[in-house]
Amino acid sequence: MQPIRPDIDWLKEISHWVSSVPDLDELLELITQSATRILGARASSILLLNPRTNRLYFQVATGDKKEEVSRFELALGQGIAGWVAKTGEAVLIPDVTKDKRWFAKVSESTGFVTRSLACVPLKVRGAVAGVMEIIDKEDGSFIEPEDMPLINVFADLASRAIEGARRFASIEEENRNLRDTLGDSHRIVGESPALKKILMDAVKVAASTANTLILGESGTGKELLARLIHRTGPRKSQPLIVLNCAALPETLLEAELFGHEKGAFTGASEKKPGKIEMSDGGTLFLDEIGEMPLHMQAKLLRALQEGQYYRLGGTVPISVDVRYIAATNRDIEKEVREGRFREDLFYRLNVIQMKMPALRERKEDIGQLCEYFLARFRRELGVPALRLSGEALARMKRYNWPGNIRELKNALERAAVMGDGNVIQASDLPIHIHDRSARNPMPGRTLKEAVDEFKKNLIRDTLEETRGNRTHCAKLLGIQRTYLSRMLRTYGIQDI
Repeated sequence: MQPIRPDIDWLKEISHWVSSVPDLDELLELITQSATRILGARASSILLLNPRTNRLYFQVATGDKKEEVSRFELALGQGIAGWVAKTGEAVLIPDVTKDKRWFAKVSESTGFVTRSLACVPLKVRGAVAGVMEIIDKEDGSFIEPEDMPLINVFADLASRAIEGARRFASIEEENRNLRDTLGDSHRIVGESPALKKILMDAVKVAASTANTLILGESGTGKELLARLIHRTGPRKSQPLIVLNCAALPETLLEAELFGHEKGAFTGASEKKPGKIEMSDGGTLFLDEIGEMPLHMQAKLLRALQEGQYYRLGGTVPISVDVRYIAATNRDIEKEVREGRFREDLFYRLNVIQMKMPALRERKEDIGQLCEYFLARFRRELGVPALRLSGEALARMKRYNWPGNIRELKNALERAAVMGDGNVIQASDLPIHIHDRSARNPMPGRTLKEAVDEFKKNLIRDTLEETRGNRTHCAKLLGIQRTYLSRMLRTYGIQDI
């Protein structure tokens, strides 16, 4: 059997896995299975290094003896895999029985005869995290030197997957620390792929000091994301100051932002530092930046460009070192095109752009969000047995939540206060579920965005009807089950 060589489309698809498949075990299995198939190998495996014990363990394996193989561990330096992990050097062995590093116990115990072996280190930020092994060819031939570039591609994909998993573990730990530091009210709740992706991106953003623009609908948690970026970044020991640009008229907004000297205007009885000055060394979060008047935008731009400004009524320039994070629920690029937002300020703030997903795009998190808010209401209302009925939860999962998490919280709170008894029923919820065929087409979206939203909703609805049975779901949709699985990954839909 000749190995299948990948084309550009295949490389794009497998690279997409690394960012779209949230589960490391599943991702490494996909990579290993694909390596076996594409290379025409008899078997392949990925061993990860436990840094505490300095031992390699089989994370995933293919081939007839994969179950038996997975029970073995190797010490660092033991066998060919252990040598590769210790030295960080890849090897290609035409005949393992003639190599003094060969550890024959695995083959002898499982009855799996190995002839040729390619072993490549998996490196994360320069350190070895494990190894990938490719064993023999299915047609009986040896692994050839010409196979090594492709094996290195798979090893690189595996390394990126491991690094991504470690980054997400780090952000989850920081999120827990943030919750402990700032209290339960600032916790980011959810486990959906859409939310995990934005949190993984937050790790990268937090490591820099670049100005950041967070987009998203009202009620999606843009401020929570800003707090998380600050808390996990190099300025975490410095202040995070929040200013809602929509909450104040222009005259007060200017004084809040830049501060004022005593006597600068009527009522200015004493000198007061502004939000920018209070953020020196730390982060200033400008919420609803799209609501800022053009006159104020020009003044803010000068402060960003020059790193200094004047208080109202002041004559001495104030120099600051501030990281700016801004957020808006508006189509900010449209605001720029139509002259309502300065293009030069947009580019200053939009060094990094992030978008918080709407709740309808992460419905998998609704159950966890409900329990999070119910726990708070149990304490506040003194009703320890308060819970949500199954019918009520199902209704909440069908609803599209135009007001996002804020609307969900308010709906639950009203139902908790106004409902009868300890169980919130579907009839207690102040939401109305429209017929699925009458979903709001949401004008303003591109055709592709509208089609993607339709596909996502149709797949989710069909999965609900089939109670999560993928085979039945694919049959109802008239598509192959493998294509359905790919669509579930693409749209971040978890099993119902």
